[in-house]
Amino acid sequence: MLMAILFGAAGAVPARAQQKMDIAISRQPGIFYMPSHIIEKQKLIEKHAAALGLPGVTVKWLTFATGGAQTDAFLSRTIDILNTGTGNLLQLWDITLGGVKGIVATSAQPMTLISRDPNIQSIKDFGPTDKIAVPTLKVSTQAIVLQIAAAEAFGTDQWSKLDASTVQLSHPNAYGALADPQRDVRSHFSIPPFSYLELKNVPGAHVVMSSSDVMGGPLSQVQFFTSTRFAAENPIIIQAVRDATKEAQDLIRSDTRTAVEIYKEITGDGTSTEDLLALLKQPGMMEWNLEPQGTMKLATHLVRTGTLKTQPKSWTDYYLPIAHDLKGS
Repeated sequence: MLMAILFGAAGAVPARAQQKMDIAISRQPGIFYMPSHIIEKQKLIEKHAAALGLPGVTVKWLTFATGGAQTDAFLSRTIDILNTGTGNLLQLWDITLGGVKGIVATSAQPMTLISRDPNIQSIKDFGPTDKIAVPTLKVSTQAIVLQIAAAEAFGTDQWSKLDASTVQLSHPNAYGALADPQRDVRSHFSIPPFSYLELKNVPGAHVVMSSSDVMGGPLSQVQFFTSTRFAAENPIIIQAVRDATKEAQDLIRSDTRTAVEIYKEITGDGTSTEDLLALLKQPGMMEWNLEPQGTMKLATHLVRTGTLKTQPKSWTDYYLPIAHDLKGS
């Protein structure tokens, strides 16, 4: 109940306040977050807020190693809007009794479970001493998809069979561990560009499975979300986030090279432009869409396992009305 009071439970609209002019938004490392890098570089939220009648908005971007760290910062009110995974959105929506909801999705590229252990060719090959790096234990999108895969491989009551094998590492640190033959972390549920770099640079690295294999299609990995209280008090900012995200996604599709160069500039990623362009030509890598994809399958699994107490009837339950015209899933 405290969470609902702090963040505004569903249906509880606070008294109208002056809209906030200085906004803090979080994200994580990785090319999944490229729309946010374009939004930052081109000041698209500021641009669209001004066009909607709210000039002078400033946006501060904060990068966290994991979605769990973003959630902690949000709960401490360090940030206003998160840009991270579906698992984190669903968990916050649940514990705040609907007081946190999505704005729009940003990307749905495939995640890839990669191992450098030649004995691991499927998830059935993981033993009790093997370790799998995920960004946040139990609630990251990677950890949840691994549970769904375990349920399919070992039986529905065995969904948590691989939880004990997971270790929490940010994607850059997991890449470093995978590349170091002295480290005992030999598998990583990875995202681009780290998956691309691991397969290219780590001896023996190979694909064990992808999120598309498990989910039967694209799964939104990243979306913007915030409290319903913030959304009610700042409707222009919420609309500006949607408009800015669409403009950034359109740029990625229409001028991919420029988008990649912006990503490199903002992040300092030393991967060559040509390598990143080659990565984005791989299957599933241009899934930059406003609508959430595949999220209800994740939600249903989390309810079945007791992680969520509330079963959403539709993805629109955990997304703000600004997204309800989209064809989500």
